[in-house]
Amino acid sequence: MRVAALQVVSSTDLDHNLARAEALLDEAARRGAALAVLPEYFCIMEQQGTSKTRFAEAPGKGPVQQMLSAAAARHRMWVVGGSLPLQCPEPDRVFNSTMAFGPDGRLVARYDKMHLFAFERGGERYAEADTIAPGGAPAAFDAQGLRIGMSICYDLRFPELYRALSTPRPCDAFLVPSAFTYTTGSKHWEVLLRARAIENLGYVVASAQGGHHANGRRTWGHSMIIDPWGEVLALLAEGEGVITADIETERIASWRASLPALEHRRIA
Repeated sequence: MRVAALQVVSSTDLDHNLARAEALLDEAARRGAALAVLPEYFCIMEQQGTSKTRFAEAPGKGPVQQMLSAAAARHRMWVVGGSLPLQCPEPDRVFNSTMAFGPDGRLVARYDKMHLFAFERGGERYAEADTIAPGGAPAAFDAQGLRIGMSICYDLRFPELYRALSTPRPCDAFLVPSAFTYTTGSKHWEVLLRARAIENLGYVVASAQGGHHANGRRTWGHSMIIDPWGEVLALLAEGEGVITADIETERIASWRASLPALEHRRIA
């Protein structure tokens, strides 16, 4: 299966962001991708600390989900909408959700971000729990015979989530749509992505926000596709674009036979 990681530099304009995402999905399809993954917050990048509720969609309704579904059906491609705000029971918060649509345009999986980012140093501060409610369970889906695990950004720091995704059946690939900050991304992004690939002997498809945003934020970018041996197969450092690589089931089987670490796990 050919997969595509899409990198954007989202603005505060929803319509503009959706148009750019749609154009990149078109490009991924032209490159032969069977699965395309957008970054976290691809649809909107608001001011820090402001409520996301005015953009929150009800499940199954709204322009963001409509665009994702239509693009999947038009290209007969699996489309994963990196993340979008979905309504939750709390009136002042939203779920930060990634949604996977199948080639028929139907929703096949939804994952609500479980781990909420917090960081403070100098004048830089993030506290996602102020505006986002945490999800409660891991999620994965099957696509063309592959098992695909879902995660979002800060989840990358919690290896137990990826182990849970591979129980009872190992995932062949893990999706990591993200909006890593420039500060943390420059130090931790690649090493964490490669670690998740190596320890789970699976591919990692990491689509990122990458650049200077209208709200003053700067994201790290460096979208990557990494193989189960930890090799970076494709990378885009900054700016908007599409990278692709092929997931090869034979190579997954070969690596897991050569190094059966998943079979050697011992739980205390």
